[in-house]
Amino acid sequence: ILAGLQHPNIARILDGGRTDAGIPWLAMEFVDGVPVTQYCDDNALGLRARLQLFAKVCAGVQEAHRHLIVHRDLKPDNILVTRDGEPKLLDFGIARTLGDVSTDGSATMLTAMTPAYASPEHVRRQPLTTASDVYSLGVLLYQLITGQRPYPLDGLSPAEAERTICDGAADTLRAAMRRPAPGKP
Repeated sequence: ILAGLQHPNIARILDGGRTDAGIPWLAMEFVDGVPVTQYCDDNALGLRARLQLFAKVCAGVQEAHRHLIVHRDLKPDNILVTRDGEPKLLDFGIARTLGDVSTDGSATMLTAMTPAYASPEHVRRQPLTTASDVYSLGVLLYQLITGQRPYPLDGLSPAEAERTICDGAADTLRAAMRRPAPGKP
């Protein structure tokens, strides 16, 4: 299914299989780029340019969703931007197809995730849908606009991070834009 994804904003899967020991592997297109947040900052992109770049990321995610694939780990490090300004979605390592029995919730119990970008249902280990990816895109958009993520999770225990993500209220974009991003005056 992943090999069938043909979109300019998704890194191509070239081959895949299992080792003699039964370990699955994928070989994908090499993407010479930097994380989307770094690209925006390094190039001092304004709001309009950031939104145009984000729209391309959304187009790639939409293509995956059309094939019933939920990425489950959308974050800046999994969206690289090439020198010519094209974002490429990569690392479908924990992706699942909708309807896959492993998406019944039990699969997320041991799944790696990035809590700072994970949806409430993901951190609660509940069944995931494409809405989980849309939530992660919202976190990314918030970060692209404000320079910070909606929730400060650094130093929190997993239980505290879960409570913050699931029960916390993020500042509005307007309030976050008035506040300097961490590490910036």
